Amino acid sequence: MSSVYAVFNAKTAELLSHHQVEIQQKFPKEGWVEQDPKEILKSVHECVERTCEKLQQLNIDITNIKAIGVSNQRETTVVWDKTTGEPLYNAIVWLDLRTQSTVERLLKRIPGNNKSFFKFRTGLPLSTYFSAVKLRWLLDNVEEIRQAVDDGRAMFGTIDSWLIWCLTGGKNGGVHCTDVTNASRTMLFNIHSLDWDPELCQFFDIPMEILPKVRSSSEIYGLMKSGALTGVPISGCLGDQSAALVGQMCFQDGQSVFSDHGLLTTIAYKLGRDKPVCYALEGSVAIAGAVVRWLRDNLGIVKTSQEVEKLAAEAGTSYGCYFVPAFSGLYAPYWEPSARGIICGLTQFTNKNHIAFAALEAVCFQTREILDAMNKDCGIPLSQLQVDGGMTNNKVLMQLQSDILCIPVVKPSMPETTALGAAMAAGAAEGVGIWSLNPGDLTAVTCERFEPQINPEESEYRYARWKKAVMKSMGWETSEFGDLFHSYHPSIIPVI
Repeated sequence: MSSVYAVFNAKTAELLSHHQVEIQQKFPKEGWVEQDPKEILKSVHECVERTCEKLQQLNIDITNIKAIGVSNQRETTVVWDKTTGEPLYNAIVWLDLRTQSTVERLLKRIPGNNKSFFKFRTGLPLSTYFSAVKLRWLLDNVEEIRQAVDDGRAMFGTIDSWLIWCLTGGKNGGVHCTDVTNASRTMLFNIHSLDWDPELCQFFDIPMEILPKVRSSSEIYGLMKSGALTGVPISGCLGDQSAALVGQMCFQDGQSVFSDHGLLTTIAYKLGRDKPVCYALEGSVAIAGAVVRWLRDNLGIVKTSQEVEKLAAEAGTSYGCYFVPAFSGLYAPYWEPSARGIICGLTQFTNKNHIAFAALEAVCFQTREILDAMNKDCGIPLSQLQVDGGMTNNKVLMQLQSDILCIPVVKPSMPETTALGAAMAAGAAEGVGIWSLNPGDLTAVTCERFEPQINPEESEYRYARWKKAVMKSMGWETSEFGDLFHSYHPSIIPVI
């Protein structure tokens, strides 16, 4: 995971300059994933300053930067002390699994143990994925947070809230807010009334006074209070997937539906205080790009992420090897927390090239499962898939994705569409008004297109084998035995 700061031309959507800093993830126990909120903030400051230096080297006046947008990993949960400005615990990352026993305890209070009980209000099933259960765990297990809540010092937020609060002054008048897209991923937010839901907060036993104010995705929240961009308004805020939707210019209405096939109903964006809210069907996959990092950092079969493409290209096939990277259970469309990662179909002939190929195929098969569910819910088959993000630089992956979906895959030549979406929302905000989101004013983006190159029968055969592997991955872990196993592996938890 990394921080990126990118600067765009509001008239042409051209990327002028950017800087990226990788953020360390901590794994203090099996299934636990944390990040240091202060490191995240420091990386943002570093990215801003380095990008401004690069712009000056290009003879671009940084006073031309008129607005700042924030896009962030959603669900990741932070609690901090508003009097000191210090985090009270590490950020619990979205794919963290420590809350499985919390989820099971909460399920017992729901009629019929129905994990979809709150889906009409929230669009979400009860899962370790969302912020409410992470916050509940923090309140149950971290004395400093309980004490700060009792003293009226605690503030909760996803990463966007933490960054906006810090950048607009922190303990000296920082703005405590979030936008509708991030709020809709907490499980405390009613996606119809567009506000925190008192009954949900009561169910999770979350004090509402620690929650941020919910605002639209495009309005002036506050001004930068330090650094090279002091005085520039922060006027865009979107969760990463929503920002990518805006950056891909997906403004055409589809159907607003609740899924019967394991997908989430989520808020796509609300581009202005008085603008309508737009909803989206979403299929969340826990492990996609992270599978490449796992091959690099955990198995050590490559030194860089780029090498995976080379190994996969040399193999040209998985040779019957299938990889289900259910490191944090399975998300959409299964929502099966008991699943764990497996590599199956191994023979003496299998080598690291085949495993690299199978890892890339796994990303594509997971996407296929999501699109199949969307087709069932909407009845509108997709004619092409628009993609973005760092993994789209992998041409083997892009071709595989087209082959497995049997439809074209379209990749924009500028891969930073998430950052572009945040910039568009910021530039379009009332009081900024430098970026028009009217369809006729949007700049056409140049794209690379990948067409299917295998016959549909082969694609179906490989997909059926993948589904068989997915079934084998389920029912692997139970919280009871998982907790017992973890108790034999003492860990030192970093104290902030």
